[in-house]
Amino acid sequence: MRLVVQRVTEASCTVDDQITGKIGRGYMVLVGLGLTDKEETVEKMAVKLSKLRIFDDENGKINRSIHDVDGKILSISQFTLYADAKKGNRPSFTDALGGDRAKELYLYFNECLRNLSLEVEEGIFGADMKIALVNDGPVTVILDSEVLW
Repeated sequence: MRLVVQRVTEASCTVDDQITGKIGRGYMVLVGLGLTDKEETVEKMAVKLSKLRIFDDENGKINRSIHDVDGKILSISQFTLYADAKKGNRPSFTDALGGDRAKELYLYFNECLRNLSLEVEEGIFGADMKIALVNDGPVTVILDSEVLW
């Protein structure tokens, strides 16, 4: 499982000219699922994200979590995080989990975050989404379950 976490002052997702999710301060998270990901992976990554400390404290040090700042999350499914461009110029996505199972784990990830007392807005799985955000800092962190555990 791969997450691209961007600390934002605001972010939104629009599908067919309708806003499907919108937040103020918090994280805009791109969520990619791989072929080997399971519920356990999703649960661990949700906890890791909830404890990630990338907000400034009173001394300007990156030391506060999303809970500490009462932040929100905009979660966007993003299978292209598993793009493999080693051969040629057209990426392969054979390592990305697809279909119903990917949707199931994506929605489960969002539910895990909610169970950790986080407010989560979502994009629409598989839709053509337009994402707008203001990256704060900018701060962007990549979390990869294959590297973390």
